[in-house]
Amino acid sequence: MRQFVLALCLTLPLTALPLHAEEPAPEDDGPSLMEEGAKLLFRGLMAEMGPALEDMSTALGELEPAMRELLATIDDIRNYEAPRMLENGDILIPRRKDAPPPAFKAPPAGAPPAEIQL
Repeated sequence: MRQFVLALCLTLPLTALPLHAEEPAPEDDGPSLMEEGAKLLFRGLMAEMGPALEDMSTALGELEPAMRELLATIDDIRNYEAPRMLENGDILIPRRKDAPPPAFKAPPAGAPPAEIQL
C-alpha cells in the first residue's frame, strides 16, 4: 500500500502542470526551397525542349494534309480485318467482306500516281 501511495504522490504534481501547446506555424514567407528548385528544373527543361517541340509542331503541320487524305481513304477502321504480314515482309490490311462500299473515289486507272514528297 505504501508503494501505491508513494507512486500517487509522485504523479500528482505532474498532472497539475499545464501541458505545453504546440507553437503556431510561422506565416508562409513565400515558396520553399523545394518549390524554387522545381521551378528552376522545369524552366531548364522547357528551355531545352522548346526548340524540339517547335520542330515537332512544324512537322505535324506538314503531315496534316496527308493524314487527312489517309483518314478519308480508310473511312472506318472497323471495316477492316487485322493486319497480317506476308513472307516477303509486306503487310496486308484486308477490308471485311461485309463492309459497306468505301466512301472515297479511287483515281481512274490511267491516272498517274500521286507524287510522294520525302
